[in-house]
Amino acid sequence: MKHVWIGLCLLAAATLAFADDAPALHVGDSAPDFSLPYATRDSVASDALTLSSLVGKRNIVLAFYPADWSGGCTKEVCTLRDNFTNLAKLNADVVAISGDYVFSHHEWAVHHNLPFKLASDHNHHVAKEYGSYMEPYGFNRRTVFVVDHQGKIAYMDMAYSVRDSVSFGKLQAALQKLK
Repeated sequence: MKHVWIGLCLLAAATLAFADDAPALHVGDSAPDFSLPYATRDSVASDALTLSSLVGKRNIVLAFYPADWSGGCTKEVCTLRDNFTNLAKLNADVVAISGDYVFSHHEWAVHHNLPFKLASDHNHHVAKEYGSYMEPYGFNRRTVFVVDHQGKIAYMDMAYSVRDSVSFGKLQAALQKLK
């Protein structure tokens, strides 16, 4: 019985820790603007990437992920890479965001031939604004947002999973509705 009580206390503490991280954003809200350093497979950019510079051109998929070079994150970005042409046909551009430095992003993008921008949110300021940062662990939770042509959040998945194609299918369906 003692072990059950300890387990319940730990579960309650974890729930409270994540309650502070709960997103204040909802579908229909204006997407918080940001300015972040970024890299591509071609280079580490000398300028900053701002969300406002992308709004109005295409729908933007913001894919927050924990860390470069990890198994689940590699699977996530490679799925985005493998479907990049299809996402473009749905009028979407991709920006992947983690707390890793741009130099790691660049090497990872080269290694996996990633055709989209990888933004470095090293202090996790943007991830916190989007409710994607897990303070107790020090890294982003895997979340996906779609920002539409007006700069509004059109779709959000706060529990994006790479275990199967369900989450990616939901993302594609959301983009199809915006087309």
